[in-house]
Amino acid sequence: MLLTNKVSLLRQALDEANTYEDWKEIALELDSVTGLDLWKLDNSSDYYNHEIIRDRLMQLRHLMRQKDGRQLMRALREGLYHDIGNIGNPLLYTYAHVGTKRLIEDYIEQVCLTLNYLCDTELDFLSLEQKQRFFEDTFHSYGQPALMLSGGATLGLFHVGVCKALHEQNLLPKVISGSSAGSLVTGMLGTHSDEELVKMYDGEGFYHHAWTWKRMREGLLGQGFADQRQLERFVRNNIGEYTFEEAFAKTGRHINVTVSPLHSHTARLMNELTSPYLLVWSAALASCAVPVLFPPVTLTTKNHQGEYHPYMPSERWVDGSVRSDLPRQRLARLFNVNYFIASQVNPHIVPFMQTDKERLQKGKITSWPKKVARAQLQMVGMGVFDFMRERTRIETIRQLMDHGYGIIGQRYYGDVTIVAKYTWKHYACMLQNPTDEMLMWFRVQGERITWPKIAMIKTHARIGQTLGECLQRLNKQKHMLDEQRSAKVIHLQTSKRHTAQIGRIAKSQ
Repeated sequence: MLLTNKVSLLRQALDEANTYEDWKEIALELDSVTGLDLWKLDNSSDYYNHEIIRDRLMQLRHLMRQKDGRQLMRALREGLYHDIGNIGNPLLYTYAHVGTKRLIEDYIEQVCLTLNYLCDTELDFLSLEQKQRFFEDTFHSYGQPALMLSGGATLGLFHVGVCKALHEQNLLPKVISGSSAGSLVTGMLGTHSDEELVKMYDGEGFYHHAWTWKRMREGLLGQGFADQRQLERFVRNNIGEYTFEEAFAKTGRHINVTVSPLHSHTARLMNELTSPYLLVWSAALASCAVPVLFPPVTLTTKNHQGEYHPYMPSERWVDGSVRSDLPRQRLARLFNVNYFIASQVNPHIVPFMQTDKERLQKGKITSWPKKVARAQLQMVGMGVFDFMRERTRIETIRQLMDHGYGIIGQRYYGDVTIVAKYTWKHYACMLQNPTDEMLMWFRVQGERITWPKIAMIKTHARIGQTLGECLQRLNKQKHMLDEQRSAKVIHLQTSKRHTAQIGRIAKSQ
């Protein structure tokens, strides 16, 4: 009885925590009280190959004791990849409130110790340039994370809390994508420095007025029910006048915005690689152009003289989430992404989202009919929407059918999926201008729902972060060496000129 009461009190305290540090402290105590610490200490599990991880850990520890740098490098290059032994399985992070199997955490800790040792130790068989090449190759092979922000109209304010929670723990990825409402947050992340982001999270300088409604007749004629000029003011005020190239130069973040060509079934991913001179606000405006609510958008680019011009003038663009809410494949191809964090707030998707246990655990035979029915329903739904969009002549209805087809055929999960929690009353806020109170509420909810995922994200991210930090130190070391060499050359040249000058003076005398 006493134990039950304590657990109940701890769960209540967990729900009321105001910071991640407080939440983590309570969560660790809850793991201890409920016996989940014992689960962490038991290495065995059906969800990963603990033998591979144990053997790799013992190998690295042995080589570290031997100080065998050459073999350590070989061991890392042969087996250092993100999901070795299936340690990235989300089910491994569904039991305890904080962390996972101790063996996995020990292995990651040992890999990071090994990388730091190789980086900071002078090895007689390895030059600085060779060491740099090793870490560059290893970093490229290992990959990096990406954050994907879904659409969701005003409910997209939830993303602000997710980003704040990740940013405070130094876990905000360098690669970020956004669709529809998510594109606005992505654009703000890409055009604000770390110092500016702190103010952004608190709503400082945030322009609130996004929605102005038009007459019913204009909407029925396919011109949109909402005023696009007001939406443009909203987007430009919050993002600024940056191209994707300029945004990357300012923040170092690879921001991506998904947009959909009006008459094509293939979405485009706009970033500093695919469209460097495209204005970020222009892409975000197109990505927010939900069919029926807003008319299609002509994108805007900026030339080297700062003049604005239409981008692909013959093409118009609409809501990015219609075709690619979470663009996993394109991000992986362009930026070598090894795992994805998805923040999902779409109001038509969230009610149907499953937990990791529901989605990934092997179900009983009795659950098979449900899974088959879900797959068949998806196939039939896509067929119906495709049939109707090809045959209707009313533009508004055709857009709705096309929107439905794109929605049904997508995958809405990441390797880590953060799903918004809100009640039906919050759906009323979906098409409202965001107030300060609304921003704060969604931000806090975003933070709270992210905290249980932090330990999992840290486990995923730690090796990649260590590789990046090692590369920074090596690049700094190389820069200092180059400066010393340049200074030496300049000194020698100056000495030679001085000697020659003295010689000329002596000759003249």
